[in-house]
Amino acid sequence: MQTEKEDEEDSSPEEYVALCSFTGSDSDQLTFSSGDRLLVHAKTSSDWWWAELQGVKGYVPACYLQQGAAEEEEDASLEDPWQDEEYFGSYGTLRLHLEMLSDKSRTEAYRQVVLSNSASLRSKVVMDLGCGTGIISLFCAQLAQPSVVYAVEASSMAEYTRQLVKQNGCEEVVTVLQGRAEEIELPEQVDVLVSEWMGNCLLFEFMVESVLLARDRWLREGGVMWPSSAALTLVPCQADSYFAEKMAFWERPYGLDFTPLQPLAQQEFFTKPKFSHLIEPDDCLSTPSDVISLDMYTLQVKDLEEITGQFQFCVTKSGFFHGFTAWFTVYFESLGTGGSTVELNTGPNSEPTHWKQTLFMLDRPVSVYSGDTISGSVLLCRNPVWRRHMTVTLHWKINSSTEETDNCQVGTKSFPMWR
Repeated sequence: MQTEKEDEEDSSPEEYVALCSFTGSDSDQLTFSSGDRLLVHAKTSSDWWWAELQGVKGYVPACYLQQGAAEEEEDASLEDPWQDEEYFGSYGTLRLHLEMLSDKSRTEAYRQVVLSNSASLRSKVVMDLGCGTGIISLFCAQLAQPSVVYAVEASSMAEYTRQLVKQNGCEEVVTVLQGRAEEIELPEQVDVLVSEWMGNCLLFEFMVESVLLARDRWLREGGVMWPSSAALTLVPCQADSYFAEKMAFWERPYGLDFTPLQPLAQQEFFTKPKFSHLIEPDDCLSTPSDVISLDMYTLQVKDLEEITGQFQFCVTKSGFFHGFTAWFTVYFESLGTGGSTVELNTGPNSEPTHWKQTLFMLDRPVSVYSGDTISGSVLLCRNPVWRRHMTVTLHWKINSSTEETDNCQVGTKSFPMWR
């Protein structure tokens, strides 16, 4: 593979700067640190480039690189690192709102939170941040008796939200404010800050930053956050059908040997997470475990730059270890003393949500056996330039419980998460 790339190399390579660290998981991938300067010789695909660092050549993920310091400063001045035009533009159309409102598990969870706290919400001041079509605000107005609900929406959907509020007779309670959370002004502090800010793998798109800034600015002392806490759950898993579809397919299609395409398939299909994955409970090789927990009262914006968690799984069924699957759960504490906590779980043992789960594939499957242990860490590293993006890095070690296999196998893989 390296010889082929050398044949394709450009005569004058371009210098790029690494935005964050990357650990190559294969022999033909480079490992580099944030701030390293790499020479890109060939842009072999939109995702992977052939580059050089200190005389060593290999593949690098294109999304980790930014061209030169001067170009980086110029791009930063010309482009919005939050990509607000694209982000809020997508929420100005009905496609995403239809998807979210059609998600009964998600929407009913928020409805249940309001309903179960209806008495305690009486005369309270509520902020619904990122309200979209205003469904949560309308729940508050119709199921409880708050004094006011400030429905905050930055996208152009806010114009329609005002119409929906009036259409449903809630204009005396719900006030729609169009603008970013960082810029809007309220006439008073709020008792409750509610928001549906979660993204794939919990944090993707980082709407949570806006929630934290609104909390620090507008939530009164002793006020309540909904969700109040959140957890990211991980499990080692099998993914036989996905592996067969994307990798094993190339072994003998139509009776022909297409295996030379398998390295390309690995680069194309397994280097990014698979969103909207639905894992079957039987594909879990161990009992799932919460690896990251967030307290929405104490979490700070600076904490979002790097969040890490540890795991240790005991394999409960023998099979092929294809990768890890992640999902999240959020919790809504009761306003009243002794009230029950409402939970929204996006895992495989709950009703499916529009988030589904996120699959992280290893480069190649590993046979594991009941009694083996898989331990390691997960790191969520926020992109230092493009603020809605992040990289998930998984480190794992397999300790075998049998004498027939290697006693220990170690692996590391980084997955860029961006659209």
